[in-house]
Amino acid sequence: MPTLLIVHHTPSPGTQALFEKVVEGATTDEIEDVTVVRKPALAATVPDVLDADGYLLGTPANLGYISGALKHFFDTVYYPCLDATAGRPYGCWIHGNEGTEGAERAITSITGALGWTPISRTVELRGEPDKADLDAAWELGATAAASLMP
Repeated sequence: MPTLLIVHHTPSPGTQALFEKVVEGATTDEIEDVTVVRKPALAATVPDVLDADGYLLGTPANLGYISGALKHFFDTVYYPCLDATAGRPYGCWIHGNEGTEGAERAITSITGALGWTPISRTVELRGEPDKADLDAAWELGATAAASLMP
């Protein structure tokens, strides 16, 4: 059964709300035969990444960059997973109170170097998530999980 790994850093109510909607979308009843594994960025390991068939990444934008926790995740898994995970699909969401462009650029750069393939546009938002933002997060989760269905 394919596995979707959701790696997240959710220190604020806004990032937590998005995370919950991503999980809700990924685990909706329409998704069949896909295992969804959720890991905080500081707890996700090389075996988690190697065992997964696709990835969702969630982070706040801190000072215009990804969170230190997500950066630590990438630093930990990058070389051990470099060749083995090339071509796998990923998606991401970013929440910030100011600009999110630097965080999006960092994720695109790192995942591009890993050879991961984006499955959808990044869900980026500033400020408190509204219904449209939460719907976009749900859709991201559902799209990622559906892309792995056998």
